[in-house]
Amino acid sequence: MRGSQHGRTRPGEDLAARRGAFDPRLLRHARAARAFIAVCVVLGCVTALLVVAQAWLLAEIVAESFAHGRGLESLGGPLAALLAVVLARAAVAWTAELASARASAQAKSELRGALLHRGSALAARGAGRARSGEVAMLASRGIDALDEYFSLYLPQLLLAVIVPVAVVGAVLADDWISGVIIAFTIPLIPIFMALVGSVTRERTERQLRALERLAGHFLDVVRGLPTLKLFGRSRAQIDTIARISDLYRTSTLATLRVTFLSSLVLELLGAMSVALVAVAIGIRLMDGGLGLRTGLFALVLAPEAYLPLRRLGASYHASAEGLAAAEQAFSIIEIPTRSAAAGGRCPDLRSEPLVLEEVTVTYPERTEPAVQDVSFSLEPGEAIALVGPSGCGKSTVLAVILGLVDPVHGSARVGASAIAQLDQRTWHSRLAWVPQRPHLFRASVAENVRVGRSDASDEEVGAAIRQAGLVEVVRMLPQGMHTVLGEGGTGLSAGERRRLALARALLRDVPLMLLDEPTAGLDGDTERAVVGTLSLLARSRTLLVVSHRQPLLELCDRTLQLEGQVLAA
Repeated sequence: MRGSQHGRTRPGEDLAARRGAFDPRLLRHARAARAFIAVCVVLGCVTALLVVAQAWLLAEIVAESFAHGRGLESLGGPLAALLAVVLARAAVAWTAELASARASAQAKSELRGALLHRGSALAARGAGRARSGEVAMLASRGIDALDEYFSLYLPQLLLAVIVPVAVVGAVLADDWISGVIIAFTIPLIPIFMALVGSVTRERTERQLRALERLAGHFLDVVRGLPTLKLFGRSRAQIDTIARISDLYRTSTLATLRVTFLSSLVLELLGAMSVALVAVAIGIRLMDGGLGLRTGLFALVLAPEAYLPLRRLGASYHASAEGLAAAEQAFSIIEIPTRSAAAGGRCPDLRSEPLVLEEVTVTYPERTEPAVQDVSFSLEPGEAIALVGPSGCGKSTVLAVILGLVDPVHGSARVGASAIAQLDQRTWHSRLAWVPQRPHLFRASVAENVRVGRSDASDEEVGAAIRQAGLVEVVRMLPQGMHTVLGEGGTGLSAGERRRLALARALLRDVPLMLLDEPTAGLDGDTERAVVGTLSLLARSRTLLVVSHRQPLLELCDRTLQLEGQVLAA
């Protein structure tokens, strides 16, 4: 049907303006990141103080030992203080790792929840089916890559801001020449990091896109494997998957090459910068213009100023995949959806007509509308058949009534209330829907029927199964209606799955029923039984039936013809 086909939309691509070192959307969608950043700031400040204290103690101990000949007995206090500082740094590092592990687990859980919630909402509205492989990949391996972001990159990012500032301040206070050299050479590392990072980001995104194509194609192949085997096309799909896998391997190796080269550049820059400080200190020590303790203090602190930046550059590559995956996850999470209306009020379908007035629906990346200027009214207690060739938009009309698709023009309303403004949960509680391809869960037959009404008794479930013409089918199952079905209804034929969905709808005591080809694939006797059940329901409920079957058309009060996406008069 035309209404069930959608183009691929990637709203995040147009908004994929290159983010900086930190994506602020993490704070909105992962509350655990907020507390983690606060903890990292505190630990970063403590680390900076400990780094300065360690350098000062080392310089003091070495200077007193070599310049003044003091032994271990007189240096016991400074040595004990140095040991305490080292242990404190180890404790701070352990605390940071523990906090990052917990924050990573909580943030990933929150992002997965938001991603799956939005993905299911988009799928229900018919906008996310083409991205099912992408959502599956992001919710699993993609978001898992955020471990490195939280454990390596984010703490190091904050350290790269706090520690160099503290080091430069401490050195300037003791040796302004070394402080100036450090202050002028530190910016070189971020500049080269930005240059290398732009290349790395591009290659990482290319790698992620290759993985998305592989995941999406593999998911489609697995879903259609029985059909491919039947027509002898499974071997061709193996070759296709092998080709995409080779593309992913190539992009991964290209990313690794850039990673190794960039690490070399950053290490070289850090070593040269420390060497400049060391040369300046050595010359002044030889001239006698600098004290040994002051020179040692600046020399020990100099590498600590560049170390967080070098580690940041290295950890960026480890976290780049997670950042790219998070950006794509945000592009799905932030797709706007219609917010639910306040309150749960809904018009009474037993007394209010359902009206579609000049409804036009155009799906994303489509120029031709799925339906155009469709107008009709469905009075309470009336049964209408909607007919037309395949692809003319009959399922789209049902989707508009369900509130899963918003028309770009015209309106769908119940009485004076627009469906788009109703609370969806309340609206859906007033109707029953049997789609062309109903989804059945890995659960018993009875539990699948109870999706229609969770509090139904076994007697009510059995009555719905009988009305749907499934008695003989259920009787042949090993445990009757308590037999567990496979995911998607494995173990039942297509017609039996559709009848099970019909039983699910019959179990609901609702005023409106939407039936999309409810008797397709049924034999004559079963179809007559189902039509007999629907004829009884038509006396007390409103029916909108999409079908080409003559027995169902005869059941309805009138027939509406959709031709070329336009409702014929």
